[in-house]
Amino acid sequence: MSENETSQNGFFSKFENMIKIDGIGGIAYIVMLAILVGVMQLGAFPKNMLGALFIMVSLGGILYYMGANLPIVKTYLGGGSVFTTMVAAVLSGTGLVPHTTVATVKSFMTGTNFLEFYIVSLIISAIFKMDRKMVLKAAVRFLPVAFLTLIITFFVVGSVGALLGLGFQHTSLYITFPMMAGGVGAGIVPLSTIYGAATHVPSGQILSQLFPPLVLSNLLAIIISGLISENTKGSKLNGNGELLKQDIQDEIKGVEPTHLDKQQLLVGMMTAISFYMIGVTLHKMVPQVNSFAFLILLAIIIKALGIVPHYYEESTVMFGQLVVKTLTHAILAAVGLALLDLSSLLSTFSWQLVVCVIVSIMSVTFFAGLLGKLFGFYPVESSITAGLANNSMGGTGNVAVLSAANRMNLMAFAQMGNRIGGAIVLVIAGLLVTIWG
Repeated sequence: MSENETSQNGFFSKFENMIKIDGIGGIAYIVMLAILVGVMQLGAFPKNMLGALFIMVSLGGILYYMGANLPIVKTYLGGGSVFTTMVAAVLSGTGLVPHTTVATVKSFMTGTNFLEFYIVSLIISAIFKMDRKMVLKAAVRFLPVAFLTLIITFFVVGSVGALLGLGFQHTSLYITFPMMAGGVGAGIVPLSTIYGAATHVPSGQILSQLFPPLVLSNLLAIIISGLISENTKGSKLNGNGELLKQDIQDEIKGVEPTHLDKQQLLVGMMTAISFYMIGVTLHKMVPQVNSFAFLILLAIIIKALGIVPHYYEESTVMFGQLVVKTLTHAILAAVGLALLDLSSLLSTFSWQLVVCVIVSIMSVTFFAGLLGKLFGFYPVESSITAGLANNSMGGTGNVAVLSAANRMNLMAFAQMGNRIGGAIVLVIAGLLVTIWG
């Protein structure tokens, strides 16, 4: 081998090992990105799960890596999570990623409910990972904090809207409730149907009004989540990922797998999906309550009772950690590509809407933190899970909000307030639109 070849191999080897993106070396990642660009340019992109996963992982990994390393972005603008979601949305909106490819990702995320698979794995594993004492102590404190925050914010934002000339009723129905309803699929979509039935206006027309405040509040929630977690490091307000204060959670130890067992991954997946199946069945029997609300309550009750054998708990936690570790960046990219509509957001903007959304974000952040402190939580974690997560786009928003704050371990609480609170918001909104309509 010549001296030139040796230096070339040395350079490529160093570059491969110097840059690691989701475990993939720099050279290998460049090759994969080149393959992605090539198949899209040639119109050969496969319209199936393999194609969707390839672009989600490829794009999500590189965008998250960039966002996590860009000085201003990583410090003040939510880091990799915000960067991944927003840049992916820009790539989709400008057509740099072909519409057929975006459609494939959207079909995979929503048509096959892959997003639900991710969220279910995350929720059940997060609950099972906690010690049963913590579940009992945290749940009885967390739900009052989340609900009181929503109630206070409802009146604050409605009053601001009235002062700005929008009217309390309009602000509540078309700005406040969409932000609190629990996202898109489980939130503003059923909300638009409820409004449509009461006002005899096509639900699609109503949906275009409900989407902008949700998207803007979701974006601000992600940014603020990253900001408050980053800028309160070392403060007594920051629990560094722990929701309950230390004096409350003394002697509490959660479930932590000691090694990776391939068989247990399957066991964990089936355990998580079993909870989902029961939640879907209960939702079928009681349609007014979201299946995720049933799923969370069921998991909390069973965990609190301590009736699940340790083997199944450990398997579920192991599987959930695998899913979170390998798919979070891909999910963020998919949200930006397929679920975040920037054109719709921009077309219906008004300064009054922006003010109301900002007030809502400020309100949930402050009151969730304040109430959380009174109930024994760290204010930063309480603001994020009981406040900002409730002004996000449901499951996808929770992923982005918690990822920006590096607090994915708190997903169970974010989903608890988001889903249960969202279900209550739908019921209240249905009553009020009938009265006010």
